[in-house]
Amino acid sequence: MRIVYDNTKCQGHGRCYSLSPSLFDTDDEGFAVLKVDGDVPADLEDDAILAADNCPEYAIEIQLQ
Repeated sequence: MRIVYDNTKCQGHGRCYSLSPSLFDTDDEGFAVLKVDGDVPADLEDDAILAADNCPEYAIEIQLQ
Protein backbone atom coordinates (compact mmCIF):
# COMPACT_ATOMS: atom_id res chain seq x y z
CA MET A 1 0.00 0.00 0.00
CA ARG A 2 1.16 3.51 -0.84
CA ILE A 3 -0.16 6.94 0.02
CA VAL A 4 -0.61 9.40 -2.81
CA TYR A 5 -0.80 12.91 -1.37
CA ASP A 6 -1.70 15.89 -3.56
CA ASN A 7 -0.48 18.93 -1.64
CA THR A 8 -2.19 21.27 -4.12
CA LYS A 9 -5.57 20.07 -2.82
CA CYS A 10 -4.68 20.38 0.87
CA GLN A 11 -6.47 23.20 2.71
CA GLY A 12 -4.82 22.61 6.09
CA HIS A 13 -7.77 21.11 7.97
CA GLY A 14 -5.32 18.95 9.94
CA ARG A 15 -7.38 15.80 10.12
CA CYS A 16 -4.66 13.63 8.60
CA TYR A 17 -1.96 14.56 11.08
CA SER A 18 -4.41 14.57 13.98
CA LEU A 19 -5.63 11.07 13.16
CA SER A 20 -2.40 9.61 11.75
CA PRO A 21 0.62 11.39 13.26
CA SER A 22 2.91 8.50 12.35
CA LEU A 23 2.25 9.17 8.66
CA PHE A 24 1.64 12.92 8.49
CA ASP A 25 3.10 16.04 9.98
CA THR A 26 2.41 19.72 9.45
CA ASP A 27 4.55 22.40 7.86
CA ASP A 28 4.99 25.96 9.15
CA GLU A 29 1.82 27.09 7.36
CA GLY A 30 -0.38 24.30 8.72
CA PHE A 31 -0.47 22.11 5.64
CA ALA A 32 0.12 18.37 5.73
CA VAL A 33 3.49 16.80 5.04
CA LEU A 34 3.74 13.10 4.27
CA LYS A 35 6.31 11.41 6.51
CA VAL A 36 6.44 8.06 4.70
CA ASP A 37 8.13 7.63 1.36
CA GLY A 38 7.26 4.45 -0.49
CA ASP A 39 5.32 1.58 1.02
CA VAL A 40 3.29 2.14 4.16
CA PRO A 41 4.42 -0.19 6.94
CA ALA A 42 1.86 -2.94 7.55
CA ASP A 43 1.15 -1.77 11.10
CA LEU A 44 0.20 1.71 9.80
CA GLU A 45 -2.11 0.68 6.97
CA ASP A 46 -5.25 1.30 9.04
CA ASP A 47 -3.95 4.79 9.88
CA ALA A 48 -3.39 5.51 6.19
CA ILE A 49 -6.95 4.48 5.34
CA LEU A 50 -8.29 6.56 8.23
CA ALA A 51 -6.44 9.65 7.00
CA ALA A 52 -7.65 9.19 3.43
CA ASP A 53 -11.25 8.60 4.52
CA ASN A 54 -11.25 11.76 6.63
CA CYS A 55 -9.64 14.21 4.21
CA PRO A 56 -12.38 16.67 3.21
CA GLU A 57 -10.43 17.80 0.14
CA TYR A 58 -9.65 14.27 -1.13
CA ALA A 59 -5.96 15.15 -1.15
CA ILE A 60 -5.01 11.68 0.13
CA GLU A 61 -5.47 8.51 -1.89
CA ILE A 62 -4.46 4.96 -1.16
CA GLN A 63 -2.84 2.85 -3.87
CA LEU A 64 -2.99 -0.88 -3.37
CA GLN A 65 -0.19 -2.85 -4.94
